[in-house]
Amino acid sequence: MKRIALGAVLAAGLAACTQDPGFVGASGVREATAAEVAACSYVTDIRMSPGVYGVLADQGVKYARNTIMADARDAGANTVVFDPVTPGADVYELHAVAYRC
Repeated sequence: MKRIALGAVLAAGLAACTQDPGFVGASGVREATAAEVAACSYVTDIRMSPGVYGVLADQGVKYARNTIMADARDAGANTVVFDPVTPGADVYELHAVAYRC
């Protein structure tokens, strides 16, 4: 009986994680360059720090980018322009500008 209860708790935990936009991405929002949004309407600026560094840094950046895109969608935007990141450099904060195109 305890095994069934433990399995149910683990399954519920995994289901909750898969709904997190940081893990699954945000539908309806695309990434663009600054030149591509010249005719779009500004919505908001969004900043986020990755939650992990070191060997998990890439996953932390991906999670933060997905979360920013979900936050942009929730604010009414459908396009996001991220500040450029130097390849190989440590990322301590991501910044993006959200637009409605």
